[in-house]
Amino acid sequence: MTGRRTRSPSGRTGSRRTRGHEAGSASLLVVALTGLLLLLGLAAAFVTATAAAHRHAQSAADLVALAGAVAHQSGEDACVRAGSVASGNDATLAACALRGDDVLVTVEVPSPELAGHTFTVRGKARAGPSP
Repeated sequence: MTGRRTRSPSGRTGSRRTRGHEAGSASLLVVALTGLLLLLGLAAAFVTATAAAHRHAQSAADLVALAGAVAHQSGEDACVRAGSVASGNDATLAACALRGDDVLVTVEVPSPELAGHTFTVRGKARAGPSP
């Protein structure tokens, strides 16, 4: 019986097997794949922005440690100088310590917002005279 032609009430001829239950399934697949691609794009953008925030935190930590080491060698308070340089670079000085002539710092930078939550990215550095 498959493949047998029948006449519909409108006068058209067609196959007896209809695909009415499959009508619109391609549209659903396209919508689902579009949503998946959008989600993957947003995830990639968030990961890229977080990596950029980490690079910013690490660069700020390096600069803050160097400024603190120069201040310490000049007889100034290394952590005060480090704090002012950190705030000038849109970072927060989380920790500052002197170990001999070395200045060890940790700075924090806010990462991009995800679902209403902001995370903190940290950068650590050490600077001092060469041995």
